[in-house]
Amino acid sequence: MPEDDQNPTPYHLLIVDDDEQHRRLEKEFLCQFEHEVVEASNGLQALEILRSQDFDAVLLDKQMPELDGDQLCEKIRNELNLHLLPLIMVTGNSDRTELVKSLKAGANDFIRKPYNQTELIARINSAVKLKRATDQLDDMESMLFTLARMIEAKDKHTGNHCARLSHIAVVFGKKLGLCNRDLLALKQGGILHDIGKLGVPDNILAKPGKLNPDEWRIMQKHSLIGYEMCKHLKSMRHTLPIIAAHHERLDGSGYPYGLKGDEIPYIAQVFQLVDIFDALTFERPYKPAFSIEKTKNILAQEVKNKWRDPKLVNSFFELIDKQPEDLQLPENYEQDMDELIFSQIVSALKE
Repeated sequence: MPEDDQNPTPYHLLIVDDDEQHRRLEKEFLCQFEHEVVEASNGLQALEILRSQDFDAVLLDKQMPELDGDQLCEKIRNELNLHLLPLIMVTGNSDRTELVKSLKAGANDFIRKPYNQTELIARINSAVKLKRATDQLDDMESMLFTLARMIEAKDKHTGNHCARLSHIAVVFGKKLGLCNRDLLALKQGGILHDIGKLGVPDNILAKPGKLNPDEWRIMQKHSLIGYEMCKHLKSMRHTLPIIAAHHERLDGSGYPYGLKGDEIPYIAQVFQLVDIFDALTFERPYKPAFSIEKTKNILAQEVKNKWRDPKLVNSFFELIDKQPEDLQLPENYEQDMDELIFSQIVSALKE
């Protein structure tokens, strides 16, 4: 059996080709590497198989009756929503226009007939490695969001704190004209901003009174812990400034870095206001829920203290005064947010 040092784990592959002899030869070759290979003789059969089984990659012939390779690619992407499944087009056509058409239809790669078997396995390896790396990242994302939910669930006072932050932060971001990338960062930040509290003892998190100096020093580390937890995830790169800097102040008196002025990322400054607003208007172990008016007075005082940007605070006050209904958490928002945020993460991973 041929050795394949780059491929220690067998793949689950689907071959789609109306030519029975070609399917058989491809399968025999791939099975030498102990890959599990499933065959489909046409595009419709392939769609049925893909509805019931998971695959690491699909090899599909471009020229097939009824449903050709390009049409099959489009259906796999748009009807089955398998946007990360590697699709490798096998074609005897060397026309560049046709190859571009296949890529636009959703193919990740193509290989021309007659092909070298070494090239075939190399292209499959490359595609599957990328998919598996992406799957691992997606699993890590899921784990992080689950852990963040666990933090919130431990505190009976926070309720839907994360969902509220995600919703209001995006509403505020839209008012400020932020781009989609920043809106996604705000949505993710709503969930993950305090993920570092996993490293803070429960007795400090739930303490009803004021923290003593030693406890406060421990609490201040949660931003750094959260940053360390997320810094290696590519799709979190735009959310990291929120996780790390949402407790900084413009005059440098915040934590954990003591950043001043424009050293604090703008996206973190936007998020700060929403976090403060929610903390003030809802009950916490150490305080009752404050009125909107009292909350605005506190934020205005923070502007006078040179802790917050006056333009941002005024924009936030406009949102509170003119669009109060937009700040309310829509029914089923938390469930819808989870589904949307994970689909957006997958899209970000593809960039």
